[in-house]
Amino acid sequence: MAELGGRGGGVAADPRGVLRQGRAFLDFFWDIAKPEQEVRLAATENLLRHLKEGRKDDELKYTLKRLVEGLGATREAARPGFSLALAQVLQAFEEIPMCSVLEQIKEKHNLEKVKKKLVRNAAFGNFFGVVALFQSGRLIKDRKALLESIQLLQQLAHHQAHLRDLPRKTLIDIMSEVPEAVFEEVLFGILQSDLASAFTSPDNLHLLLVGIQKFPSVLKPKNLKKLFGSPTVVNEKNIPRLVELLQSAAKSEKKDKKLPSVVFDLLQVSLKEGAFELFWKEGVENGLLKEKSGPVSYMCYRLLGSALPLLSLDQLQMVLKGKVMQQYGEHVVTTQLPDRFKFAPEMEGYIDEFLNSCDDLERQLAVMIGFSTLTNQGYPVLSSSSRVVRHLQPVALQKYIDWLKDMFLRPDFDCCLDFSSNRQKQNQENVNIPQHKITRLRKWIIHRLANIIESPVKKEESLVMDISRFCFFHAFFETKKKTSQISEANVLPSDPLDEEAHSVAENYFFGLLQTLNTLTVLGDTAKAAALREKHIHGVTADGKLWIFLLVEYANKLLSSEHVKAVKPFTKGQRDAWERTLQSVKNLQKKENKSDSAKVIAFQQLLLLMAIHLFKNQSETMDILSDLLNCTEKAFGKEPKKKKTDNAEPGWVEVMVEILLSLLAQPSLLVRRISKSVFVRICPNLTKRGLQLILDVLDPYQEQNEESAVVVMEESEKKIKSAQDTDEEGSEDSSDEGDTEEENDSEDEEKNEEVDDDFRTQLMNVLQAGNALVRDESDEELDDEAMMALDKNISALFAEQQKRIQAKKDEKDRMRKEKILRRDFKIKVLDLIEAFLTKQSENPLVFDVIEPLLRVIEQCMSSDSDKQEIDFLQKTANIFKNSLCRTKQYCKRVDALKEDLHAFVERLVKKACKHTDSSVALYYFSASLYLLKVLRGNTTDKSSTPPTPLPEKQSNTIPQACQLLSTGCLDMERVTVIYQQALTQFLTKRNSALTSSMFHDLFRRFPV
Repeated sequence: MAELGGRGGGVAADPRGVLRQGRAFLDFFWDIAKPEQEVRLAATENLLRHLKEGRKDDELKYTLKRLVEGLGATREAARPGFSLALAQVLQAFEEIPMCSVLEQIKEKHNLEKVKKKLVRNAAFGNFFGVVALFQSGRLIKDRKALLESIQLLQQLAHHQAHLRDLPRKTLIDIMSEVPEAVFEEVLFGILQSDLASAFTSPDNLHLLLVGIQKFPSVLKPKNLKKLFGSPTVVNEKNIPRLVELLQSAAKSEKKDKKLPSVVFDLLQVSLKEGAFELFWKEGVENGLLKEKSGPVSYMCYRLLGSALPLLSLDQLQMVLKGKVMQQYGEHVVTTQLPDRFKFAPEMEGYIDEFLNSCDDLERQLAVMIGFSTLTNQGYPVLSSSSRVVRHLQPVALQKYIDWLKDMFLRPDFDCCLDFSSNRQKQNQENVNIPQHKITRLRKWIIHRLANIIESPVKKEESLVMDISRFCFFHAFFETKKKTSQISEANVLPSDPLDEEAHSVAENYFFGLLQTLNTLTVLGDTAKAAALREKHIHGVTADGKLWIFLLVEYANKLLSSEHVKAVKPFTKGQRDAWERTLQSVKNLQKKENKSDSAKVIAFQQLLLLMAIHLFKNQSETMDILSDLLNCTEKAFGKEPKKKKTDNAEPGWVEVMVEILLSLLAQPSLLVRRISKSVFVRICPNLTKRGLQLILDVLDPYQEQNEESAVVVMEESEKKIKSAQDTDEEGSEDSSDEGDTEEENDSEDEEKNEEVDDDFRTQLMNVLQAGNALVRDESDEELDDEAMMALDKNISALFAEQQKRIQAKKDEKDRMRKEKILRRDFKIKVLDLIEAFLTKQSENPLVFDVIEPLLRVIEQCMSSDSDKQEIDFLQKTANIFKNSLCRTKQYCKRVDALKEDLHAFVERLVKKACKHTDSSVALYYFSASLYLLKVLRGNTTDKSSTPPTPLPEKQSNTIPQACQLLSTGCLDMERVTVIYQQALTQFLTKRNSALTSSMFHDLFRRFPV
């Protein structure tokens, strides 16, 4: 290094001396200035490695010179890169004096000598220079450099046009890292003017607040009084000015959508000074909230959320019943439009974070109850499906549930922070407000309770059963007389539940039932863990179905004199109920003796239908009766009889019919259990049973099934329910719909040919009124005759309008029925998919091929509305993935060999006849599937395994046996079939066959 300095005269004598060492070193500085952060970091790392390995003074000097120059680069992206590199160099080479580097920075970016157009660059050069010194970690240790850096930042604070509040923020960051002794001895003196002017700007206030928290023994009340005349920051005198500063801070950071640091620090200082109540009531509620601006309001909401972990129980209760909470609730209710900013998710994040970090049960409970009692006309603003409950401690969760149940039975609006929007106040004249509030509150509570079971919160089986019983009881029962024997009947509701409340509870109960059906096994026992490993759902730790426990509870209620059913059972319904329970008990005895999957399937369906007796008694009775008879046949010991075509259907066929009718139900739970039951009876499925399912999919069959009507009726009920839920929305939409219908009718009237009968009737009316008689005298009809004529014409047109409307209604009805039938078919496809997946080796699989192909063919040639496309895609996916590409297939086709060969021939011929290549592809793929089945089977005559080849030969041709094996395949017959198809493909110009089909054939079957 000395030799290099002597030869080249060092950096000062020969500025190009470093350049002679190569371009690689200089490229580091070019890369540091690039905008890509990864490139900058890599260049900095490589520069440090180079300097450490070389240890050359001239290179180190040149590096410092280049990095200091780069701090004021014109390109904004380059400045942070040079600043970080300088910090890393100073950290790595502690022998470099900090003061000398600071002097170099001041000299290079002298704000007094620089030209006016370069003042901005110089200001940033100084600023990033101080940042580099601070980031090196050495600035705090060098008191002189620290003092000069703080003074430079104070000087830079005057260049707000360029640097904004960056110098102040950096000053606060440095001060928060300085030890108390250094602050007192070095910084307190030079910062006194800034601290004394704390109430002039948010940055100066922030500086003071950080100092008070960081250095309490230096900035004690005595010194504070000397600085700005009062021993505390938060007092009645300072509140007005503090409000102005916080408003300014809110508006300056509105784009960041976060709580300004100065506001949070002021909150902490107010708690430290014991002035939180003054700060909150006078500063926030009576100060900040008075200004109706978005940024300030959102800052108050964020302050509320951020304060939760810092407050005591009493302070929490004060805040959660205050004006900020009420204004937050009004914001949530009035920002339902999609283009409005919604703060509710952010507030839920604050609640979630608080509950997760808080171990105090009382404070957890206070926050949950506080947000649950912020109500809009009785309906809590907090979402009833909020997931924050997952962080509640078990004791707090139980207390919260008890509180919810008590509020359901005895609504207490005195403890609620209830409000109404301006629109609600205008529309509440004809509403029974107290009853309206109670109904809304109960609706929210029952959903909140049901959702707790679905929440991932840790819970015991007893808690789940407690909630389930509560929801079931209030959905279907009422208390006649208090009794301690039934906990749900131990307290009488202060306001009896009306029909709407029972209906709401009923709907949420069936949603809860769906959750129970998919609930993982709870508990820490070995048995519970074993059941979880088997992925068993819907049972307790001892293996009992949740739905069975509820049916037992329902039976207890039916037998009690202290309660009564909302919809009492008739004698026939009660007999069906008793018969169902007995049938379930009989099945439970057979769980370990026979097919347990089949037994559980029947149990689930019987129990589900038993529960549905409380909802739809008349509709459920028919299904339940058939199901009970089917169960008796399925598990009875009747001797097997040979069936004729007209014989009574077996239990499997009856069960399939029942499942098809249940699939038409709108209940997701019913459909899922129906599918689950079908999966378990698949091994017993007969040809007739499968045909019942395939008949539903047949596109050429009459579509007047009763199931479609059931679906339509249920859908109409759902539509009506949705209209009741949002009357205003439906009014708006109906207005739009009326307009559209009017336009459509106008178009139809323009395009529709005039009815000859109507024309004749109109002529007769006009003739009867002498309107068509043209006398030379041109005498007009008198008023009486004209009135009679107008009346007759009006009646005629009214009749004609009724006929037109009737035609439109009929057309609309047929369109709706078509949609409902298609929807039903999509659900039935789930059964087909389940059968193909679970019974891929069943010979009945072959009966599914052509029906699916007919569906695909018909869909491709029909209208391409969205529902039709969904139906086609689902059918095609099942055909490809669950049938053609399955690795498991029927291994017992020796008796079906002839039929399958004929089937292959039929499929290939249909593929050849088609004009649509996309349809032909499915037929061709089906033939290849049958080829796979035939080749994979061995005939009885050739069942002996082939003689194994010698080891050397088997190593050289490992797949020879597989290639030569043809199984049950009649090679000559199949060759002719595909040879004819290939000939057609090569000779017929418009053939639907494609080269990819034959490529697939030769690739999969090269023999």
